[in-house]
Amino acid sequence: MKETREPMSQVRDTFKVSWYRSPIAPDRLKGLTTRSNLRGALQALGFLALVVVVGAAAWYFYAVHFWALMAVALFLYGTIYSFIPGLVTHELSHGTVFKTKWLNAVFLRFYSLLGWTNFYQYKRSHTFHHLFTLHPRGDREVVLPMAPSLHPLRLFLLFTFNFEALWIFVSSTIRLAFTGKFSNEWSEAVFPHEEPGTRREAIGWAWAILAFHSTIIAVTIIFRVWPLAVLVTFGMFFANWWTYFVGLPMHNGLRDNVADFRLCCRTITLDPFSRFIYWHMSWHTEHHMYAAVPCYNLRRLADTIAADMPAPRSLIAAWKEMRQTWHRQKKEPKYQFDTPLPQKPTQKPKGGKSAQDPLGSSLGNLAPKGLDQAGLRFLLQRRVGFEVQNGALGGKPCGGYAE
Repeated sequence: MKETREPMSQVRDTFKVSWYRSPIAPDRLKGLTTRSNLRGALQALGFLALVVVVGAAAWYFYAVHFWALMAVALFLYGTIYSFIPGLVTHELSHGTVFKTKWLNAVFLRFYSLLGWTNFYQYKRSHTFHHLFTLHPRGDREVVLPMAPSLHPLRLFLLFTFNFEALWIFVSSTIRLAFTGKFSNEWSEAVFPHEEPGTRREAIGWAWAILAFHSTIIAVTIIFRVWPLAVLVTFGMFFANWWTYFVGLPMHNGLRDNVADFRLCCRTITLDPFSRFIYWHMSWHTEHHMYAAVPCYNLRRLADTIAADMPAPRSLIAAWKEMRQTWHRQKKEPKYQFDTPLPQKPTQKPKGGKSAQDPLGSSLGNLAPKGLDQAGLRFLLQRRVGFEVQNGALGGKPCGGYAE
């Protein structure tokens, strides 16, 4: 029997989560949330430069028939390229990478085309994910428990070509474009039929994705430039291993239905290169706690509130924790790992009081149409307990950027 779920419009109006946020002086938070076109360009164009250089190497080795080197270059290319959907597009969806709004909009659309990502769909889902993180009533973008699988078939797909991901991304895009229906219950829930305009935008972008990749494939066939489609249309499906291993620890094995991001999110330590291609989401607890902070400022945020945060896990420790939790859940289905927390700070942050201000609850420019600034202001006043002043959310809502 199909489960009947509460309409998300009703959830928005009745559900309250009073999130705990580590104390931070408002003036310090204001500095951390400052966006920079230069640092945004270093992140967005630096990532693109990596993709282009490694992709060019793979193309060159193909042209000169150095097959072994081509395979190595293609593996490295896929390792980097597979961070585009859900990670590169994630931070750009928040609208916090560039100070200039239209730059965020342009790069979001560019990377969304490359990564088969419907950013209209993602923004809407991800807004609820931040407002109600791991509360299944309001967030089903991530649902626990979730298996940290190391099955041989899973590993084979992750280290070679992920046919499963190819099917999911392509089939869901085709389905949305031709039928106007999403491929999962959650996406249908966050696009209520009483708001048809928002669904039309998502459908239109699905057609844009299909048109873009159809053109790439057509050019590939007509001019017989075979690496083009391999690198652009199918690049994100090669060597997904690293995005899987560093991405799954975000929430896996932790607690749901709690109002403390330290208990439902996990920060991990990574090497500088991995942090860069991961767009600094290794500081995931900090990102959820203060989502308006640009990714390139998360390390400074982490240093600022470190005394009130759990110690970051190493990647190996995180996976060990996840696997142990999963095995225990097979015997005790209600078990969830309870992250040890430091004692509550006894002193107020230097320079002022706790960050009970608009910036603390802001999601950047993530909010989609239907959850416009006025709607989010209402939500944050009711659910988070912060008084949101005019302009605190910054910019125009999702889908309404100043082009």
